[in-house]
Amino acid sequence: MPEVLAEKGKHELTFAQAVREALAEEMRRDPRVCIIGEDVAEAGTPFKVLSGLVEEFGKERVIDTPISEDGFTGVGVGAAMTGLRPVIDIMFGDFLTLTMDQMVNQAAKVHYMSGGKWKVPMVLRTTLGATRRSAAQHSQSLHAWLSHVPGLKVVLPSTPYDAKGLLKTAIRDDNPVVFFEDKMMYKLKGVVPGGEYTIPFGVADVKREGTDITLVATSSMVQVALGAANLLEESGISAEVIDPRTTWPLDEKTLIESAKKTSRAIVLDEGYSRYGVTAEIAAVIAAGAFYNLEAPVKRMGAMHVPIPFSPPLEDVTVPTEESVFLAARELCGQG
Repeated sequence: MPEVLAEKGKHELTFAQAVREALAEEMRRDPRVCIIGEDVAEAGTPFKVLSGLVEEFGKERVIDTPISEDGFTGVGVGAAMTGLRPVIDIMFGDFLTLTMDQMVNQAAKVHYMSGGKWKVPMVLRTTLGATRRSAAQHSQSLHAWLSHVPGLKVVLPSTPYDAKGLLKTAIRDDNPVVFFEDKMMYKLKGVVPGGEYTIPFGVADVKREGTDITLVATSSMVQVALGAANLLEESGISAEVIDPRTTWPLDEKTLIESAKKTSRAIVLDEGYSRYGVTAEIAAVIAAGAFYNLEAPVKRMGAMHVPIPFSPPLEDVTVPTEESVFLAARELCGQG
């Protein structure tokens, strides 16, 4: 297998390695790119995603900060406005709560409030996802909050290939980008091209083609949807799996066309269902494919409770392959 990949100019990487490779390549390409955050240099972050970068690029470009998310995010905004391309590392997405003024009132609005004279080309990297036994303050998926704000782009890769290509695009973008990585996916392996490539924002990816039902899934839920699709195939149901890859910009056309083709749709997301990503995408599908739908669009997200520390309780707060399988069968008249 390694020989075959080498012949095709590809190699197998984990999700974490793909992120690190993207950062290293962009830092080599552009001296303005730097990384700022807690434990990014000496520790390589709690998930060791950035291990080795400080040895290559030094402490002037991989910068450890005090525990002050609002402070060093503000530093990132200022650095971006004055010519750098900082990547701000927020180790747990739950701590986005501390960065909201900098991201929502500053980064997202500077370009518009300056009449286009200023820009904020920065990336905020952070995590989402439950089932790590990290309890309520370290297990949330808050990407819907940032997707709500004009001026921010929001990215949710689901594979090593997507993670590398989308992160390189994010770093080169002249707008502030929030890049969410599911902390449970860092060991996920996948084939990544050895050469230079980027993935455009706002282009969904059809992870699996099908004819009977559309499963729209984000981040870790893409793997859940693919697993459910395998179970559905055994029941004679052909499921199409669509990964939006970015919640903003959103590829509405691909979502709608898939729902028109299959006539049924389920939207999966690890964020809370109420007022969340599932609601937005379901509304897009319902409006665009209304006359083709054989059933209401179903939403499946995290339960509306703080994520429990108890493993058995935590595991039932987010969609699983089995729960998606059962919901899809019901929509297809097999429940």
